[in-house]
Amino acid sequence: MSSTQIHATKNQESPGKLHGRFRARMAVPVAAAARLRLGLWLGALSLLVGLGPLASRGSAAARPDVVIFLADDLGQLDSTPYGATWLRTPNMQRLANAGLTFTRAYVASPSCAASRAALLTGLMPARNGAEENHSKPHAALKKWPAYFQDLGYEVVAFGKVSHYRHTGDYGFDHFANDSFHDHAGIPAAVELLQRRAGAAPRKPLCLFVGSNWPHVPWPEKDLGYDPAKVPLPAGTVDTPATRQWWARYAAAVTKCDDDLGLVLDAVRAHLPANTLFLFSSDHGAQWPFAKWTLYEAGVAAPLIVDWPGVVTRGSRTAAMVQWVDLLPTLVEAVGGKTPADIDGRSFVPVLRGQAEQHRTRIFTTHANDRGVNVYPARAVRDERFKYIRNLHPEFAFTTHVDLVRGPSGAREFFATWETAAKTDPQAAAILQRYHSRPAEELYDLSADPHEQRNLAADTRHAARLATLRTDLDAWMKSQGDTQRVFAAPRLLTDPKSWGPGGEIRGDTKQAPKKKNPKS
Repeated sequence: MSSTQIHATKNQESPGKLHGRFRARMAVPVAAAARLRLGLWLGALSLLVGLGPLASRGSAAARPDVVIFLADDLGQLDSTPYGATWLRTPNMQRLANAGLTFTRAYVASPSCAASRAALLTGLMPARNGAEENHSKPHAALKKWPAYFQDLGYEVVAFGKVSHYRHTGDYGFDHFANDSFHDHAGIPAAVELLQRRAGAAPRKPLCLFVGSNWPHVPWPEKDLGYDPAKVPLPAGTVDTPATRQWWARYAAAVTKCDDDLGLVLDAVRAHLPANTLFLFSSDHGAQWPFAKWTLYEAGVAAPLIVDWPGVVTRGSRTAAMVQWVDLLPTLVEAVGGKTPADIDGRSFVPVLRGQAEQHRTRIFTTHANDRGVNVYPARAVRDERFKYIRNLHPEFAFTTHVDLVRGPSGAREFFATWETAAKTDPQAAAILQRYHSRPAEELYDLSADPHEQRNLAADTRHAARLATLRTDLDAWMKSQGDTQRVFAAPRLLTDPKSWGPGGEIRGDTKQAPKKKNPKS
């Protein structure tokens, strides 16, 4: 590993333990304090509203309100607007019926912190500094709230908007309920909208609402889905335990849809008719070949925009867009000047029906999730093909799904894949593909949308492979991508560190016990 820096994370307690102990000791005091802070802020807001034009800057009062609703770990295909008619997502569907659905929207990275930092800075991970999960962007960067505050907006966040307790670093005028699975953020957002009803003139509002669903832990009872009947994703080993867990995920998706419905109802009841409402998710589900990967199930995101009088109701677009594009797009949509020094590019012409295309290339990156998942990769897709470069194919691919037996993992079902692989060649092939990945992967997304057939070794596609290699090389250089490895990996040559031998019980640990490989 000649040119790679290896940095193991040490002496950091896992988020699950921290959240668990904090909730156990502080649940009542924190909830009370949050309600007090919200009440004080709403009171101040009411006073501000009463000041009328003096409270807004320039023409801010004429700008539309903006509401961004974010799901947590929701795969693009896992809702009725994207074809999953077996799932109960009526609110996602009614939003799609009213707005514009993007069929090729992508996040920057398939882990929470890296994805959300890119959204809130308009910069890709290597440039904003938040490459690995749980990391933060550079403090000096201008972030989403500041752009909208410059335009006279009140910028507010409830729930999981940044990566949990990172919210305070972004400069929101008010934020609350940003701890692990704190579901009080949804009713708090609804209360804010009720309090603003009929209060005009006032500052325009830019409101973020983050649901904690369908992030794990998933519901365990009263699922409302029959495990025997749920359709399983491509590349899944079909076992009873797997079906039970996928039904649990489905129940969590419906809970996310319930959250969306509450906020959507409040927006339509209490905000002006020209309010711009955007719905999306930070990356795919916590499932094999999804979250923590650069496959479509990991980086393709649902994106639906309802902007009455601007977008065509019930329409769809195949324009390729990314999460870094959302910041400049919404800045332009409300009448601001798009920032020139970020990676994002405005797709307002797509919203207005004036353009059918936006990007010709989509780039995505992944680093690691502490020591549980250490598998740096980069990818680029064009209109038809995707090229994935696994920077260290000697690493074993692992995640919370296969390693962790506890609330944050899913080893309970993944272990049944290992059992099946002993007698079922197809299961064995899936397991092999999961842990051991080649240096390069190439997929024809038009013929193989679920990326099951790697064409990198197919000479018929050699020219396309070479072109995408060159594109990725140039982009990585432009980003200042150092290809740094942030934690000690699990190596394929050390099978005790992954598979059954690497099992983590109860919660996540930071890294394998073995020493770092030499650089």
